[in-house]
Amino acid sequence: MSLAVPGRLIRPDVPGLLRRHWPLLPLAATVLFLLAPLPAGDATASGKVGPADAASLLLVLVCAVQALRGRVRTLTPLGVLVLGAPAVGLAVATMTAGDPSAALPGFVRYLQVFVLVPAAVVLLVQGAAEFRLAAGCFVVLALVQGAVGVVQYVTHTGASYQGEDVRAVGTFGPGDVMGMATVVAYGLIVATAAGLAPGLPRRLRRIAGGCALVLVLPLVLSFSRGAWIATVGAAVLVMALAGIRRALKVVAALAAAGVVLVGGFGLGSEMVAERLTSITQVSSAPDQSVTDRYTMWAAAESMWQERPAVGVGLKGFPANRDGHASLGLSSGSDTAGAGQAYLRQPLLSPHNMYLLILSEQGLIGLIALVGGWAALLVAGLRRLGSGAGARDCGLIAIGLFVWQLTDFLYADIGGPSTVLTGVIIGLAAWWALSSPGAADSEVLGGAGSRGRAPGVAARP
Repeated sequence: MSLAVPGRLIRPDVPGLLRRHWPLLPLAATVLFLLAPLPAGDATASGKVGPADAASLLLVLVCAVQALRGRVRTLTPLGVLVLGAPAVGLAVATMTAGDPSAALPGFVRYLQVFVLVPAAVVLLVQGAAEFRLAAGCFVVLALVQGAVGVVQYVTHTGASYQGEDVRAVGTFGPGDVMGMATVVAYGLIVATAAGLAPGLPRRLRRIAGGCALVLVLPLVLSFSRGAWIATVGAAVLVMALAGIRRALKVVAALAAAGVVLVGGFGLGSEMVAERLTSITQVSSAPDQSVTDRYTMWAAAESMWQERPAVGVGLKGFPANRDGHASLGLSSGSDTAGAGQAYLRQPLLSPHNMYLLILSEQGLIGLIALVGGWAALLVAGLRRLGSGAGARDCGLIAIGLFVWQLTDFLYADIGGPSTVLTGVIIGLAAWWALSSPGAADSEVLGGAGSRGRAPGVAARP
């Protein structure tokens, strides 16, 4: 870190910082490589390994090397159970699938997102400073993607929405309309938590608060109802955990920003109002997208009832969809704009992660995955309530994790941003499974734990 002395400023020891924290470079790359745009006309990234996925595989490899050298944290028995149990459920769902070879790619993807990447994050992030570094990457990603999205709305170069190319999708393209909304929401939650966290420098809290306000606009222009609902829920929880007085200030600032942006400048006011109204009309007058979602939910439930213990197997939902869905399901969703011609995109998942797990992995997979998430959430909230550790890290971890769990009610994994789900689960596990230690009293910008002697495991 920089040290001020009379008459001069000592510059930070960049080479020294890189030597201490070099194992986290693949983690930062996993997040920031999502700035790379998809090729024009690529409607989906399903089954493809993108730059962020490649970085996550490097992250796992680095973790394995560091583990062999004895330079990673030691996991508690609870940590081993929570992070390892999903692998068992995934293996069962793969072996019992109607076509195990077709289920194998799903096994690899789930193992990456829900086992390997979270475990690598838990093992390699050894201090609060490293946690903040990873969280800061989310804000950088959100700001850049959000800026691209706002430009798309203003210049009418976004994805098609109600006959106009105005939907903000960032570099993800119209085939992944949730991509930009997801990463912007991540950054907004991180910035909100940092802006409310006690113990951080006032200047940093103000910068974080400003970033949160700026990110509201691209999130609104994404027209993503699920992302809006998850963000409001996670932000309210973070504000409640941070304290009522701080929360009231944030609410007032967000309300003022909303009035200025939507009311004053009229940015998307009619479309936003219509989208908000549609949230309350999901049962009385649902649009086709809502009808399709309900139909696929019913199909997922029917698949589970057919094989309640193990489900229809990984990647089995698309193959079994038509046999369980009603005639109300459309053939797909229309995508266009943002550099892509009109394309009909098939509906290959129920757009509900819990129902996707239940239909493809049965009760065994659901208990292994969702049970572990519930354990992490309870443990994280308990640790935050006890006052132990760096409170800003706790607020960020809980905020991101609650956002993801809420969003899973309206979405599932898919697309380039899926790899960030693994990072978020890892950050939540790092916080929930931590014990009070040296990192709890670590000051912002401190040296961290990479300077310890080889073989000595640090505890966050």
